Amino acid sequence: MNGVHDLGGMHGFGPVDRDPDPPSLEPWEATVIAIMNDTMRAGLYNIDEFRHGIERMEPVHYLASPYFEHWLDGIARVLDEKGAVSAGELAFRTEAFAHGGAVVTAAPAGLVGEDRAGGGTVRRAAAVPPKFAAGDAVRTQTFAPGGHTRLARYARGKTGAVHLHHGCYVFPDANAHGLGEQPHHLYSVRFDAKELWGDSAEAGVSVFIDLWEPYLLPA
Repeated sequence: MNGVHDLGGMHGFGPVDRDPDPPSLEPWEATVIAIMNDTMRAGLYNIDEFRHGIERMEPVHYLASPYFEHWLDGIARVLDEKGAVSAGELAFRTEAFAHGGAVVTAAPAGLVGEDRAGGGTVRRAAAVPPKFAAGDAVRTQTFAPGGHTRLARYARGKTGAVHLHHGCYVFPDANAHGLGEQPHHLYSVRFDAKELWGDSAEAGVSVFIDLWEPYLLPA
């Protein structure tokens, strides 16, 4: 979808912070990671539903909040939609924590256990041969999807060349919306930076983007 999360190539956000010695995780951030791992292992949602949950954050909140707050907001949204935990229950629990009246002693029964999310891989057997091979010229689709996609706005309608074929993988655009895995071939595609960003791009720079076959047309 076109949202505030799709910041690739946008101006006005200042230089990228390249701290050579990033700080350790805060305790609450480690807790969010644990929540994500356990709820996903429990089969409550998949990685693409998780990402789409984050994409639907309120834009001002998204821009003003840290990375793992994005995770927490997205997880809460998806768990509410799945009926696992309601927004009202989360609000009640949050209020209890704020006043020191809630203590977590164990995870809910059945939440933590063996990985039921597909063995940790999203690679699948191919039902049809790939349409493209290394060296083929391709052009990305131009669209404005209402749902989840891994084709960033800055890379739509652009011409590049297939660098390599990764294999067949779960298609995020379907998997994020309960439409099944619908596996498709996945490619690494090389773009000249000037093709993506025009004359303001650094000369002689290439950008490699992993793209599913439905995103690509012969050029």
